[in-house]
Amino acid sequence: MAQFMDWDLAAATAGALGRAGPSVSYDVAAETVADLRRLTDEASGHVLGFTGLRAQLAHPPVRVVDRKDWATVNIAGLRRVVTPLISQLTGDREPGALTSTIGARVAGVQAGTVLAYLSGKVLGQYEVFSGDPGVLLLVAPNIVEVEQKLDADPRDFRLWVCLHEVTHRTQFTAVPWLRGHFLGEVRAFVDASQAGGPQILERIRNGLAAVSDAVRNPTSRASVLDLVQTPAQKAVLDRLTAMMTLLEGHAEFVMDGVGPDVVPSVEQIRTRFNQRREGGNPLERVLRKLLGIEVKIRQYAEGRKFVHAVVERVGMEGFNRVWDSPLTMPRLSELTDPDAWVARVHG
Repeated sequence: MAQFMDWDLAAATAGALGRAGPSVSYDVAAETVADLRRLTDEASGHVLGFTGLRAQLAHPPVRVVDRKDWATVNIAGLRRVVTPLISQLTGDREPGALTSTIGARVAGVQAGTVLAYLSGKVLGQYEVFSGDPGVLLLVAPNIVEVEQKLDADPRDFRLWVCLHEVTHRTQFTAVPWLRGHFLGEVRAFVDASQAGGPQILERIRNGLAAVSDAVRNPTSRASVLDLVQTPAQKAVLDRLTAMMTLLEGHAEFVMDGVGPDVVPSVEQIRTRFNQRREGGNPLERVLRKLLGIEVKIRQYAEGRKFVHAVVERVGMEGFNRVWDSPLTMPRLSELTDPDAWVARVHG
């Protein structure tokens, strides 16, 4: 079967187009890497003490990466997940021109362009596609660049970031079913697109092209949501949105809950960081909308409000019922109505 995307070209494009990080000496770079690893271990203890969640699965050590490595890891993870899904959609049939060599190369360049842009924005990530249970990535040049722009205390800012990302690692290692459930929902999204096999591939490529063009031309008005066209897809997307909002909101709640005790300048960091999120030049705002980052920013705020409200009502132990099973996770409508979740789960 011909490739849907030239993955090697995607990685090469991301590496070629990615911006260089801040200029630092070798000694400073090595010290930053060591510092982030140490602070990750410190954050693990704080997250355990605050949430009561203990890892049930062994996890690999944190990987401190540069922008190119971040893009490479994400491309490898996407390749691992997307390739069998594409095979499922096409039934291993050759779909002709749709997956021609030229089309695969074009898609590779487009994906690489998008990941090159994102590689300069992401501070950290718990990457779940590459393997079970996943791996924690910290993008050192981005962390250094942001702490400099915010004029933040390096130790405080790095620990604050680590608290957020370690919370994500804790979620996926303390709740063994979570990764499988997330990947199952991704497969369900593909299954909901089966009524049109090759057509969904065409939409994926068209959507990727639109976002890639927008990175170069901010006047574009396309959106990743253009890929969602059926009621079945929307139902799955609602479940995925609810899950991601919970995970992000929980991480925000933990990083700010732990923060005052271990990050002296947390209030100043949060204020300046929120201003950075909400700001940006017109190009940045357009790209955030196209790439779904605006939705993610709202998820941080809405999810944090939900977690805060539930913990106020039933305590942290009561909130942790969300991790019992997929059925106890909040529905999309409950994220703005925490009393409904408490009534449904706690009775």
